[in-house]
Amino acid sequence: MSLLHPQLAAFSAVLEEGSFEAAARRLNLTQSAISQRIKALEDRLGQVLIVRQAPCRPTPAGEQLLRRVRPMQTLEEEVLADFLPDAQVQHRNVCLAVNDDSLETWFLPALAALHAAHGDTFDLRVDDQDHTLDLLRDGSALGAVTADAKALQGCNVHPLGTMRYLAIAAPAFKAAYFGVGVSAASLATAPMIVFNRKDRLQARYLRAVTRATLSPPVHYLPTSTGFVEAAALGLGWCLVPESLASTALQRNAVVELDPARWIDVPLYWQHAAIRSTTLQRITAAMRDAASKVLRDP
Repeated sequence: MSLLHPQLAAFSAVLEEGSFEAAARRLNLTQSAISQRIKALEDRLGQVLIVRQAPCRPTPAGEQLLRRVRPMQTLEEEVLADFLPDAQVQHRNVCLAVNDDSLETWFLPALAALHAAHGDTFDLRVDDQDHTLDLLRDGSALGAVTADAKALQGCNVHPLGTMRYLAIAAPAFKAAYFGVGVSAASLATAPMIVFNRKDRLQARYLRAVTRATLSPPVHYLPTSTGFVEAAALGLGWCLVPESLASTALQRNAVVELDPARWIDVPLYWQHAAIRSTTLQRITAAMRDAASKVLRDP
């Protein structure tokens, strides 16, 4: 049972599943029926809403509509649960955006607690903490863990805490490249491990230490947990959350480049500003899980 207009249900399904065919399977309709509903919705609004590519994605008008539809879907499920408590209401996946370091350190316990208590299921979109807000902005996610403290229009923001990043390397690597200290000269030649081309943490560290623009050799390694192992193997130096580095530091598998220097990244939880019990409990779970790992806001 759905309270939303069938055209809106088809619209969101196409974007969530990535194709008209997959949306048809999910809604138990023919692909032709999905196409007709999308076309009728576009005619009603006078806008093209979906780019027909693989995967399908929203146009700017589609993003605007999706930002409205996501909260409506959450409220719809809550209304059905209130008025039809004995009915078999299918739980909709809650789409959330999160950065990889949070996912690997504190985020999963929050999801586990929500699933155990309420049966919530999730559709996670992972991006750099400086870019997760784009997924909330374009309607892809209902909420996002972000480094941006400024609330998007129509959204609420809650501080989660600060993730501290330590610059680490293998002892032999540090001796080879930083034997006389961490400086512009040593950082310019020492190989550096970076998550991907969106990752600016290492560049921030370089600027904080040297105030110079440097171009050291770079390894791109898109795995947070693999950073510590890569550093221990001597691949290069990198910045990792202190909670991920602690065991390797205790074993002396890695050492800090300079114990007096680190990067602190405040994290925030932003979500659509609607009166939703679902979002209230997600917010509470996020803040509780983050408080156990992150430093105070």
